[in-house]
Amino acid sequence: MAVKIRLARMGSKKRPYYRIVAADARSPRDGRFLERLGTYDPHAESVVLNAPRVEYWEKQGATPTDTVERLLRRARNIAAGKAPRAAKPKTKKTEKKK
Repeated sequence: MAVKIRLARMGSKKRPYYRIVAADARSPRDGRFLERLGTYDPHAESVVLNAPRVEYWEKQGATPTDTVERLLRRARNIAAGKAPRAAKPKTKKTEKKK
């Protein structure tokens, strides 16, 4: 059985709230899951994780989706005391080449 760590959508229309779950890869997005590992609220930019259980599932061979992997990396950096990197502002070149 292939297990994925992914997001399951909750909340009302236009106010999504996600659960981070370990689920069989063949089950539907909001369907049956094996265990709830945390939550993600995109409006408050908050991620709550049960870190020991996430590590357990990763050791068992569960692969996180791209979005969950990004959230896990950000949560681990904050837990380690590292500030998330701010995006560099793009600069416009004002001089024209002649």
